[in-house]
Amino acid sequence: MKEGIIEKGYTPEKDDYEKIMQFTRKPFSEEELYVFRVMLCNNDIDRDNEKFSVSALNELASLFIGKTGIKDHSMKSEDQTARIFDTAVEQISGRKTADGEPFYALFAKAYMVISPETQALIRDIDAGIKKEVSVSCSMAECICSICGENKRKTRCTHIPGRDYEGRRCFNILSGAQDAYEFSFVAVPAQREAGVEKSFSTDEGSIDMQDIIKSLSTAQEITLSAKSANELGEYIKSLEEQAELGREYKESLARQITKLCEKAIPYMDLKTFAGVASVMTTDELLKFKAAFEKQNAQAEKPAPQLAKAERSTGKGLNEFKI
Repeated sequence: MKEGIIEKGYTPEKDDYEKIMQFTRKPFSEEELYVFRVMLCNNDIDRDNEKFSVSALNELASLFIGKTGIKDHSMKSEDQTARIFDTAVEQISGRKTADGEPFYALFAKAYMVISPETQALIRDIDAGIKKEVSVSCSMAECICSICGENKRKTRCTHIPGRDYEGRRCFNILSGAQDAYEFSFVAVPAQREAGVEKSFSTDEGSIDMQDIIKSLSTAQEITLSAKSANELGEYIKSLEEQAELGREYKESLARQITKLCEKAIPYMDLKTFAGVASVMTTDELLKFKAAFEKQNAQAEKPAPQLAKAERSTGKGLNEFKI
């Protein structure tokens, strides 16, 4: 999804240079500038099981104008290489997203000054070596595709990437708040554009999934006091839920061991208890249902007076007089 890919063979137009001059302090000739077009992101589902809404792409289009292009999301000024001077959201004819929507992409035009420092990067772009990009932005809403809850404000039990009654769960990112930069990377989150979303530290807009993802992917990260406190509370709640789950599972294991004793009297209960201790909760529940059904069938009372079969007299001919 997050298709950040530099387009091959793009030829700048005359008005492109006029737009570029709005960002420079002095005029540059066409020969002094290297101009390229890049797909920053789109509305398909990406490797993180997230997608931008089309409205978010349109919001990001205006926010990315004037933003810088860097290397590997480095914040060092010497790693600044390019700048975006124009953007547009376009529908790609004949393409659909993974969830069946028309495919839209956010394209940007960027420029860099041709110099000894940029020659290697320009050569790699032209050779198709440097073509994947990733963008960093902040989104206000993270909507669950299953229940519609905004995960920026409330917690949701649905897990992105899993199927629920035949429907795939993913998060829809909406409400663009800011765009920071785009970067040349090796493996973007979006398969074609490669977008890396950042979480916002604004009041009420922290999403634990974003924080956890940042912790697992970034080499170094700084959390605000509020984010750190939120993360601590989230970990504490997970520990409490894990403890409750462990107690419930142990209770189930004891229950089915007792049921097993009744359903299969000759079973070695110590051995069965050891097997039950390593079962999943789903397996324990299935065993419990089976044992309860078996025991209920065994306890079903039989009728006290069974109706005797009526004799037909067959086989007694030799005793007739």
